[in-house]
Amino acid sequence: MPTDLPYAADAQESLAYDELEVLRTQYQKEQEQQHVSTQTKFNYAWGMVKSPKRELQTEGIKLLQEIYQTAPEYRRECSYYIALGYYKLGNYGMARKFNDLLLHVEPSNRQAQSLKGLIDAAETKEGYIGIGLVAGAAAVGGILIAGLLKRRR
Repeated sequence: MPTDLPYAADAQESLAYDELEVLRTQYQKEQEQQHVSTQTKFNYAWGMVKSPKRELQTEGIKLLQEIYQTAPEYRRECSYYIALGYYKLGNYGMARKFNDLLLHVEPSNRQAQSLKGLIDAAETKEGYIGIGLVAGAAAVGGILIAGLLKRRR
């Protein structure tokens, strides 16, 4: 799916299963050794966010939020990938929240600017769909009421 936003590729591209499996294996190996490095945890979380599966995206966001809380040096990357994960899940409010955190610190960040454009477009589209559904429901309701009124006469 081409886009005119050069840094938004993360939003449309998924990580291959075998690539994610490499990250999972490393994560599990370190878990067995009782110490998972922040970098390994981040890599696995990043891979899950880039997965096409919603449950993995959700799990990736959880891991990224843990890293965000405990490792300040990863906040920039975590903010972006948490925002990306929420965007992919369709939770545009949370996507905007984390993306805005990054833009507040780095207003010229091209990735965050690009993701902001995608979030804006998705929210606009969702708004139009919502308006269409409400209008359709109102029309059907009007027809039903008119039919009931016509029967009463």
